[in-house]
Parts: sequence; structure tokens; C-alpha cells
Amino acid sequence: MRGSKRKILNFVIIGPPGSGKGTQAELLLKKFPDSYYVSTGHLFRELSKEKTDVGERVKTVVESGGLPFDDLATTLWMYEIAFNVRKNQRILADGFPRRLQEAKDLDAFLNFLERKNNTLFLLLDISEKEALKRLPKRGRADDDIRDIKKRFRIYRQRTIPAMNYLKKHCRLITINGEQSIKNVFRDILRAIK
Repeated sequence: MRGSKRKILNFVIIGPPGSGKGTQAELLLKKFPDSYYVSTGHLFRELSKEKTDVGERVKTVVESGGLPFDDLATTLWMYEIAFNVRKNQRILADGFPRRLQEAKDLDAFLNFLERKNNTLFLLLDISEKEALKRLPKRGRADDDIRDIKKRFRIYRQRTIPAMNYLKKHCRLITINGEQSIKNVFRDILRAIK
């Protein structure tokens, strides 16, 4: 951003299951109401309501705590951004990337949009123990103990390599997600100033 016109800062909130990605995205949306919000979890939940072959398959996978077909998340959020985000509109996203290839695709897509240098990845870091305390209280279909453990296993196997890629190639800041909602948000605001 140095030496050029200051561009709008985009935010991508990432982290393990139960880290509060959606909650913090809502708070950022209140602070920056002009943002276009993209949530992979929301896109998948909407798709799972469709009475289509893909919708029904996605519903089964999501309810069991798994990750749908690898390229589907990328297709959904790329489509959402491509057809909805205006030129000078901030992107506020959560729930992706969850795989190494998604991280590479998002990196390339942001570069294509000339938004890479003004996109900040916020990693809300929590332990599996903390997620096991938090998630059953939410009451979603994929929030029982067995599914939470499965989602954390997938996170360690597939998402941590994506985080490592982002640390190396993008602007990634780690936030302690085990604090109160208010304190997590305070740390996010400090990080983006």
C-alpha cells in the first residue's frame, strides 16, 4: 500500500471450528457496513437446502461434519465475489480457505483482482479443547462431539497446510480466539490499524 493510492482493506477470517469466525465477521460488518460479506459455511448451508443432486449431497456431507467436493467451495465463493462485489467495495469473508489448493486459488484470485496487497487474513486461534466446550452450545447438526472431533481432525490434516501457505505468501495475523468476543474484536481492530 506504500507509494500508491490507499486501497480498501479486505478481511478474510479463518480458524478452526468454533473459533468465532462468523461472530467476528458480524462485528466487522457492523463497523464496515459497506462490505460485501461472503461465508462459505452460509453458501454451503444455502446450497444444502436445494432439492438438487449437488444440494442433497452437500447436505449429507455438511451434516456429518465433513468437507464437500474440493473444488466446490472455490467455485461458490469465486462466483459470489465475481457476480456481486463492486470495484471499490470491501470484501469481508469467513470460512475459507480450508485446503491448500483453496489458499493458492484465493491468493491467485486476489492477485487477479489487484486486492492481494490490501487483504488481511485474520487467524482466530483456539484449541480443540476450547472448541469442544463451545460448539455443542450452538446446536447445529454438525456440532455433536464426534463430529467436532472429526472436523478438528480435518482441520489439522487439510487446513493447517493452507494456513502455512498464507503465512508465507499473504498478510496473516494470528489472534487469540480463546478470549471473550469483545477482546477478540479489540485485538482484530488493533491488528487492522
